[in-house]
Amino acid sequence: MMNNPFATAYSSDLTDDELIRQTMAGDRNALDTLLRKHQPYIYNVAWKMVQNPDDAADLTQEAMIKVVTKLGSFQFNSTFRTWAYRIVVNHFLNEKQRGREKFFSRFEDMAFALDSIPDHDMSALEQKESKELIREMNLSCMSGMLLCLNREQRLIYIIGEMLGGDHNVGSEIMGISKDNFRAKLKKASRDLYQFMNNKCGLVNKDNPCRCHKKVQVAVNQQVIDAKNLLYNRAEYATFQEHIAEDADFMFEEVDRQYAALYQGMTFKPDFDRKAFINRVIEDANWQSKLNLQ
Repeated sequence: MMNNPFATAYSSDLTDDELIRQTMAGDRNALDTLLRKHQPYIYNVAWKMVQNPDDAADLTQEAMIKVVTKLGSFQFNSTFRTWAYRIVVNHFLNEKQRGREKFFSRFEDMAFALDSIPDHDMSALEQKESKELIREMNLSCMSGMLLCLNREQRLIYIIGEMLGGDHNVGSEIMGISKDNFRAKLKKASRDLYQFMNNKCGLVNKDNPCRCHKKVQVAVNQQVIDAKNLLYNRAEYATFQEHIAEDADFMFEEVDRQYAALYQGMTFKPDFDRKAFINRVIEDANWQSKLNLQ
């Protein structure tokens, strides 16, 4: 999609630049518009980084405050996309661990957690009746697998595979060479694929692990809240809906078996924008930081 700042075809940099100029001239509405454009992408990267939506909201707000407070130093000699998302990426990389990051830092830990949930077989009718919970289990499990990548790998995978950023965009945002971005993306991809191919029934039907076998115990143990689903909600979109149709992915055909699963993960497109953006602007004390009156 043209509005996806990670897409090669992103065409909003000129619009971004004009909004920045208007902001520097004291137009709060321009700053509001600029932040609202980028908030969904910053938030959804944060959400996949830490898994917990409240932690992701805090992380997003902190990163956006940094962007606002540094906006006066933007010199227009690079794209706003590169400049702003480097600030965001550096913040995400350097922040303290949050929530489930502390518990799922290795694939071995994830495997142990899955093995610790007893199987509970479901009939075809039960699976049909519980399809929303099974999908929730699927998304929760895949989110946990992302946490088994280190933070840099996670960011590179989210940018390169889930949001369709190619090696040009990805290397600029991550501040590494194109070759390095490609190599790190391939390593993250292979790590995920190897784990899922050895463990997950979604990728390899010979594996015993199936989401429908785990879901009842997960609900009983309150791993999944059946009354308040975290991922599988009707108002959410998917990453796939926010990727350009001609996104240039760099994987071999074998990787496509599972990559589509991650592109189908939950993307939250809508927010209580006014309240969130107001908090960012107020916390950033934008006028004094930009020497505006």
